Amino acid sequence: MAELSTLARPYAKAAYEFAAAADTLGTWSAMLKTLSAVVQDAVVKSLLEAPGRSAQEQSDTLVELCGDALDDKGVNLVRLLAQNRRLPLIPFISEQFEVLKAQREQTVEVELISAKVLGDDQSARLAQALGKKLDRQVNVRHSIDPSLIGGVLIRAGDTVIDGSIRGRLNKLAEALNS
Repeated sequence: MAELSTLARPYAKAAYEFAAAADTLGTWSAMLKTLSAVVQDAVVKSLLEAPGRSAQEQSDTLVELCGDALDDKGVNLVRLLAQNRRLPLIPFISEQFEVLKAQREQTVEVELISAKVLGDDQSARLAQALGKKLDRQVNVRHSIDPSLIGGVLIRAGDTVIDGSIRGRLNKLAEALNS
């Protein structure tokens, strides 16, 4: 999938630069998320990949399905992508746009995976500590994985902090087997 990400990068960068200059990052983010969700639907995907459909028909279909979620600039992006046969790149464009937006806003999406539900005070303390460590505002998403036994696994972009009991046991086993 690296190839699709590479192809999507110039479109994401252009959309980001345009949105940043117009101070419409939130609007563009919402449009790209909507487009991404629509394009990933199985029925829509088969419609867009139908060999007999022209670029105009593909873009018209997608614009119609998105309705009022797209402004004129979003419609122009869809038409450009359809013309260049790049509609399948929309999820990758959206993803890369969000990364650029988060860098500008100094935010990071963090996933906290724990063996059981964390209390609000625990989550707040973890978010605060991570915010200081990463020097960014932290948006926390929680999930439960009982196989962790206890502790927390934290994923923030490429950074993974394994504070789970399962992770510690694995490290101990590696040390004993070395």
